[in-house]
Amino acid sequence: MNAEELKALQAPIKDRYRHEPQAALVTLRANARIGEGIACRVDTGRALLEAGLHPATGGSGLQACSGDMLLQALLACAGVTLRAVATALGISLKDATLTAEGDLDFRGTLGVAKDAPVGFREVRLRFELDTDAPPEQQKKLIELTERYCVVLQTLRQPPPIRVTA
Repeated sequence: MNAEELKALQAPIKDRYRHEPQAALVTLRANARIGEGIACRVDTGRALLEAGLHPATGGSGLQACSGDMLLQALLACAGVTLRAVATALGISLKDATLTAEGDLDFRGTLGVAKDAPVGFREVRLRFELDTDAPPEQQKKLIELTERYCVVLQTLRQPPPIRVTA
């Protein structure tokens, strides 16, 4: 897909959202059900994914780890956004590799140390671009990818979360 094709595809959608802002409000849903042992089956819409304990908390390593899934969601969103922004700007990407790393102190989630946080202490996202674009264009590409990546922005500015039973 080139920039003109992307603009043609998105133009009627953007126009509708400008005239009907409420049409842009979409609720995404995810569903899961507990599985055998200490596991949870997440319906991805394409397949069932079974998540379990990370090996650092007693898991076998045979099931997906929700922390890894969070980083993978960040990569998926950043990668799609990177490609869309590059296309819109007319920047040719021969290849791009994205890496996400996050530091956890499992003492927090295991209740071993009350001063240890539960969750990531830091997340790092790295882009390695293979492109002939000049450095200033590459910088703009990364800046716009950061700006428009839904998962990245949600992690940076978390919304209120309501938990119900």
